[in-house]
Amino acid sequence: MLLTREEMSFDWKGAKLRAVEDKDALAFAFSQFLYGEVTGIQCGHWLYVAPDLDAAAFFARQAQEELGHVRMFRQCFELLGAAPRKAHPIIRFLSTGMMPDDFADHVAIEMALGEGLVLMIFYALIDTVDHPGIRRILESAAPQEERHVEFGERRTMDALKADPSLKSRLLGQSLVSLEAIRRLAGFLETRFGRDHDVFKRLPEFLAATIRAAEVRLTRMGLLDVPLAELGALRKYALIARALASGALAAVTPKRSPKLLTDTYLTDPALTAKVDALS
Repeated sequence: MLLTREEMSFDWKGAKLRAVEDKDALAFAFSQFLYGEVTGIQCGHWLYVAPDLDAAAFFARQAQEELGHVRMFRQCFELLGAAPRKAHPIIRFLSTGMMPDDFADHVAIEMALGEGLVLMIFYALIDTVDHPGIRRILESAAPQEERHVEFGERRTMDALKADPSLKSRLLGQSLVSLEAIRRLAGFLETRFGRDHDVFKRLPEFLAATIRAAEVRLTRMGLLDVPLAELGALRKYALIARALASGALAAVTPKRSPKLLTDTYLTDPALTAKVDALS
């Protein structure tokens, strides 16, 4: 990834989430993850419209991993003695409402940025949850999430190199996602209490999460200046453009994408030089 685990970790100073006392909060968190993993299976759509064999191979593997994560979170619920709940509207918006039709949007917003945000929360739970079984489950899933983020970063940079005009649209969509995360953090702080050792530090964790996202956006080439220096007018203009493009896409007749059956003969995976068979 473009960021190390250390750059994406937050110092909780020993604060803990306890499987018994904080059962409700953990069940809420795992319910959001579960929804995200189920929508992650939508990568089957991207397998169908993959622009090349490299992407197709990745999405085929990712679909299996997302299904495996569904089973893992089911185990987390069993260890908690809790049942899954409906996802929060903000999570549904981020996971389903913002699902794009464009490959560049998918790898930048859903994979690099979105799964990068999810990964920070994975790390936070690994560092704070006091249940060893739950921590082991999250630790086993984290490397797969890291691969998803790395693929998104790499393919976003490839897309920008091929078409620099994508930059402002992708940045605007990123800002929409970050604003949604801010609103979700505010909800969590209100719902689970400002006196809890973990939840009272949510504003600091949110700031660290936004900083990590800012670094990722900068290293991918989407952001030229710190977010604080964008200026309110430019920020709102980027967000408005992103929302308008999404609304326009929803009512615009869809063009049939090129499929691998149209492009495979010129695919780098087939045209690259290989050693002759002996």
